[in-house]
Amino acid sequence: MKHRSWAEPWRIKMVEPLRMTTRAEREVAIRAAGYNTFLLRSDDVYIDLLTDSGTSAMSDRQWAGMMLGDEAYAGSRNFYRLEAAVQQHYGFPHVIPTHQGRGAEHILSRLLIADGHVVPGNMYFTTTRAHQELAGGAFRDVIIDEAHDPTSEHPFKGDVDLAKLDAIVRDVGAEWIPYVSVAATVNMAGGQPISLANLRALRAYTQSRGIRVILDATRAVENAWFIQQREPGHRSESIAEILFAMCDCADGATMSGKKDSLVNIGGWLGLRDDSLAERARNLVVLFEGLHTYGGLAGRDMEAMAIGIEESVQEDYIRARIGQVHYLGNALIDAGIPIVLPIGGHAVFLDAAAFLPHLDREALPAQALTCELFLESGIRAMERGTVSAGRDPATGKNRTPPLELVRLTIPRRVYTQAHMDVVTESVQAVWEFRDSIRGLRFVSEPEYLRFFQARFEPLPVVSARVAAEEETAGAAV
Repeated sequence: MKHRSWAEPWRIKMVEPLRMTTRAEREVAIRAAGYNTFLLRSDDVYIDLLTDSGTSAMSDRQWAGMMLGDEAYAGSRNFYRLEAAVQQHYGFPHVIPTHQGRGAEHILSRLLIADGHVVPGNMYFTTTRAHQELAGGAFRDVIIDEAHDPTSEHPFKGDVDLAKLDAIVRDVGAEWIPYVSVAATVNMAGGQPISLANLRALRAYTQSRGIRVILDATRAVENAWFIQQREPGHRSESIAEILFAMCDCADGATMSGKKDSLVNIGGWLGLRDDSLAERARNLVVLFEGLHTYGGLAGRDMEAMAIGIEESVQEDYIRARIGQVHYLGNALIDAGIPIVLPIGGHAVFLDAAAFLPHLDREALPAQALTCELFLESGIRAMERGTVSAGRDPATGKNRTPPLELVRLTIPRRVYTQAHMDVVTESVQAVWEFRDSIRGLRFVSEPEYLRFFQARFEPLPVVSARVAAEEETAGAAV
């Protein structure tokens, strides 16, 4: 039987007009933004693939739920709706709302990390590591080696290497490890999942040594889909069942509802320990708001509660990841180097392979995001040297093995036709890749520099030499 086409499991009720700018307009815009796509005005962007954080389209049920917002300062009924949804689908008995995921990371880091602590994890994430370091901790990567190879097709590149973890535990002692930080999926590796078998093995290892496991559950629903589709023995299980089983391997979780939960703002911290949860509620009052609103309006909590229910629907998650894979497979067919296998929330261009004439000090991923915007008005984001920041001890740029450009797909926002335009635009840039110049820093903030740094193009003559000269000058 011939393979049947599929379509999104929703229909459009409202549209937002888009404007395609001219090349000349985009050149003015990118210069004004200091060659940083985060500093572009959204009005100058045609297809916005900067992030999937807070950029989803809410459903009619979510918008209707917004009208049910109880804006009481204390004890809002919407908090109890959110609490029940988290308890049902994620399994954590204690739910502390926060304005977004990094609010939960902040509270958790203040609770658990002290000077000298070491936090192992399956690859760093920018805001997570920043909060860990600000609290006095040091991140240590314990992800499997395949995660650092963009060409590896290992189905679960987010898995923790238990031998690497054990070496750290033996070196520093279990008492110096407040928790193991586990992302599902792993954003910086290309949206790669962790297997349930690995999570359970990690849980057994840490329990025997008295070490907590904290899950970054931001895209755990997408991770559950990969377990269902790729891991033997789970094909007959529902997404909801797998999600609950994943969270059962963790002592707590930080959550940005702006991703899987299909809302524009909101997050939460989930915990199992009663006394730890009480301390978290006390801190959230200081930094976010009362423990029954955590910086959110009642209507936001209602929308998130509904979004949690919608996120585990089989048709929805199949179509969500299906659209990402549609774009990824189109780019593979066009010969474009991307991270394999295709992840859950984005397609990641391998900027190092795309622009091999630029070394890391010439910031190839940042340069590639600018060229894509100039070509077609598509906004993507860098995930490489710029995002990695500087080593706090040496002041030198960190150079992670992966130098990537993330084409992040907002949920329920764009059509397959938009994905075709993205494919054609990347192909167009690929055709003149050898002439693309690198960038250098003009200014950079102290923390999370990729958000606000400014750049300028390197001279036309030998971008590699210019970058080396800049590095040498900085060292002097």
